[in-house]
Amino acid sequence: MNDRATRTHDLSAFWMPFTANRQFKSAPRLLSKAKGMYYTSDDGRRILDGTAGMWCVNAGHCRDEIVAAVQAQAAEMDFAPTFQMGHPKAFEAATKIAKHTPGDLKHIFFVNSGSEAVDTALKIALAYHRARGEGQRTRFISRERAYHGVGFGGTSVGGIPANRKAYSGAMLPAVDHLPHTLNIKEAAFSKGQPAWGAHLADELERLVTLHDASTIAAVIVEPVAGSTGVLIPPQGYLQRLREICDKHGILLILDEVITGWGRLGAPFAAQFFNVTPDLLTMAKGTNNAAAPLGAVAASKRIHDAIINSAPAGVELFHGHTYSGHPIAMAATCATIDLYEREQLFERAAKMAPVFEEAIHALRGTRHVIDIRNIGLMGAVELASRDGAPGTRAYDTFVRCFQKGVLVRVAGDILAFSPPLIIEAEQIAELFKTVGEVLKEVD
Repeated sequence: MNDRATRTHDLSAFWMPFTANRQFKSAPRLLSKAKGMYYTSDDGRRILDGTAGMWCVNAGHCRDEIVAAVQAQAAEMDFAPTFQMGHPKAFEAATKIAKHTPGDLKHIFFVNSGSEAVDTALKIALAYHRARGEGQRTRFISRERAYHGVGFGGTSVGGIPANRKAYSGAMLPAVDHLPHTLNIKEAAFSKGQPAWGAHLADELERLVTLHDASTIAAVIVEPVAGSTGVLIPPQGYLQRLREICDKHGILLILDEVITGWGRLGAPFAAQFFNVTPDLLTMAKGTNNAAAPLGAVAASKRIHDAIINSAPAGVELFHGHTYSGHPIAMAATCATIDLYEREQLFERAAKMAPVFEEAIHALRGTRHVIDIRNIGLMGAVELASRDGAPGTRAYDTFVRCFQKGVLVRVAGDILAFSPPLIIEAEQIAELFKTVGEVLKEVD
């Protein structure tokens, strides 16, 4: 495959994101088609998708209903502005989303990515406090190892050192971080939420004391930290964060770019954990990744405070040319209809025990030091090679691809998040292949 791909494709112009460009272009892995649970590689091999693309193709690839909706919208109207204008599909899509968002988070602000959703949520939080006369609340609290996208706001509240290092001199100044929740010594091989670790939420009280509650605008966390390697919240942890935020008048933002739209067997992780935030970000599965899209769901309290306190005219000076893009909106409507019609969230909940049993069957396999899972997402953590962290998981990823299975790598962690349509036989194939490869990798 690599010889053919190099021979038939000029790879030089595309500066690839989050990729070792030199390494990739010397031995490229190219995908040319997709349908259902499978990609087709550039050399014609079928690749089982164990990652839903990038945590995003929740309903499976190239679903006919979504394809038809995108085609029809592109033919009818390619673009319409949403600054002082509108088009019906944007309002329809927002209404469909609001049917599934938790609590009273029924006001939907459209953007184009998860990164933009995070930066938008941070700006809405600041605007809310200013509208209430507490403009001094400008500080954000996040977590170590958090991933909140690549905007300057998201990078600032993010907690992955490699993502921050090159930009450290230009990030938001008023940001602090809670400790992350992974502790392999105390909670290795947990199934679902670990019993150990709820006390880590009390670190928020320490930061409140350090900075004073009156300076803190919001706490932002992923319900399950995905990109850093599937870090699952301990039992009671998120509930405790909610309590502390309420106590001190701090907003709670749940970043559900990954966990939204059925990944845990509920529309959003907020419902799964029974913790309702003040703001919620989404992207990825919102329209099955058929077109770039992100959104923020805001509570009535936040929306009304900003809208009603502003003088006549624009209430929130924020937005994007492509906010509510017609094609993205058409894909959103078709995707949510598909989720509902096929009851894919309920299906994910039913498949979660099958997924759990299969991933934990890798316990005892060579190199494996931890396995963790919740819903239809999980991780297998490998022991690192001496002096070469990350290389063992990367080699495992490459060999799995060669054997027809797509997994995802974060350091020495293999991450899994298959489309919600996955069958038990495909789950078995996914982890059987991983097990075989781990026996081969040094």
